[in-house]
Amino acid sequence: MAILTAQNIHKRYGTVEVLKGVDLSLEPGEIVSIVGSSGAGKSTLLHILGTLDKPDAGEVVLAGETVSRLDGHRLSQFRNRHVGFVFQFHHLLPEFSALENVCIPGWIQGGNKAAVRKRALDLLQLLGLSHRTENKPGALSGGEQQRVAVARALINNPSVVFADEPTGNLDSANARDLHQLFFDLRKEFNQTFLIVTHNEELAHLTDRMITMKDGKILAPETAE
Repeated sequence: MAILTAQNIHKRYGTVEVLKGVDLSLEPGEIVSIVGSSGAGKSTLLHILGTLDKPDAGEVVLAGETVSRLDGHRLSQFRNRHVGFVFQFHHLLPEFSALENVCIPGWIQGGNKAAVRKRALDLLQLLGLSHRTENKPGALSGGEQQRVAVARALINNPSVVFADEPTGNLDSANARDLHQLFFDLRKEFNQTFLIVTHNEELAHLTDRMITMKDGKILAPETAE
């Protein structure tokens, strides 16, 4: 059974029709990439699927819940529990340590503080950052900051991690490490990922590569 299904998604900003009837589904444990030129609608689609934005028409079902029926606090709670995000520029809070940044979504959910801290430490260890837990983002390299962001995305055991150009701000070596990390996390947690990327190397490693053009999906293809 699909963990995420989107049907006939439309989105318009002013006079510009950004999404023109997009259908997409994800199976549990899949790693799927979305590629296409700038302006194709990739990030808009990702934000709608990740509940950060609402479609003008169409329906998104995530983890068995019809997202359009949720609003306000209920939607925020659902997002916190079921959705993880990794963005190009990390969006870590500079005044908090790496460990605290990872813990924040768990604390927002109201989890036991000791249990949240233990899971955060376990994730940071898994991601090779056990020696960096007390460092603030400014003391971390770009690759380390992105790994902290990945740990933060995973803290609440989300149904899907949505990644928007996650390697766009990394050098090639750190980008390759992050690519491998996604597959390691799938193996460890059966984690599902949907990744918007311009990185062809990453896109071709994924289980499926979906190409978008002018607000539509052209044709998904199985990566070699």
